[in-house]
Amino acid sequence: MAEVVLIGAVWASLQLAGSEPGGERPMNAADVALPEAVAGFRADAWFLPDEALLGFVEIPEGPFTMGSDPTLDPMAFDIERWSLTQPQGSVNLRGFYIGRYEVTVAQFAAFVHATGYTVVDPTALQAAPDHPVSGVSWTDALAYSRWLDQALRSWPEAPEALSRLLQNGWKVSLPSEAQWEKAARDADGRIYPWGNEPRQDRGVFATRGTAAVGSMDCPECAYGLADMSGNVWEWTRSPYQPYPYDEADDREGLDVEALWVMRGGAFNDGAQNVRAAGRGGADPGARRPFIGFRLVVTR
Repeated sequence: MAEVVLIGAVWASLQLAGSEPGGERPMNAADVALPEAVAGFRADAWFLPDEALLGFVEIPEGPFTMGSDPTLDPMAFDIERWSLTQPQGSVNLRGFYIGRYEVTVAQFAAFVHATGYTVVDPTALQAAPDHPVSGVSWTDALAYSRWLDQALRSWPEAPEALSRLLQNGWKVSLPSEAQWEKAARDADGRIYPWGNEPRQDRGVFATRGTAAVGSMDCPECAYGLADMSGNVWEWTRSPYQPYPYDEADDREGLDVEALWVMRGGAFNDGAQNVRAAGRGGADPGARRPFIGFRLVVTR
């Protein structure tokens, strides 16, 4: 059984009985029916958001505060501490673009339909088309990102600004955990994407299931992003390393075995696990109904 590691005072392996797909026949393109339309998304563009950059939002270059200071955030875990001498650190990132929404069921279904990719857990595509896809492994998420990268490069109708980025050495990928955290909390070090107090009217958490992406209005959320707290945990391209964070750890070796960091918490988590600095992680083969992902366009 794939190993899942969740937030705690230390990272601990949890064997989640009954949460692995079991007995169901895997799905492929022949089993997948695409919706005719999804409100707010483009059926002619693999159900990506109907926005100028297909849902990718610019995050500007510059520093931000990473990690947690327990004097400011009493719910902070030890694994969020920057070092023995300081609780938080400053990380300077180059600009990038991140998806406004988590990847949806319809988007992942379009990928399966186009490529014949096998869906090991058939429940991954059983939610409504505008809900986040879940029950996908890190390798599934990476496969989707690589497919979309190539699909956008070869699409004559791709937005000009997006095409220019891809032609100039940028790529579609999973976010690093530093990119994810900056996008979630901005440069002001807020505890949640909307501020410093938990609010169930701003994020999908402490509830029984996922919600449509972007359905929770959050005008205060950093960069206008949706569901950075809750709905589903989100895979990153960062292998787990103790802090201080080192960007070099994220640049190579995406095909090696590692525990990969997840961020954001899920619908079934409490307020402590959906904080912007919270860290979780899992084996790359783990598939759970509370794990999904979003994408970045990055250098």
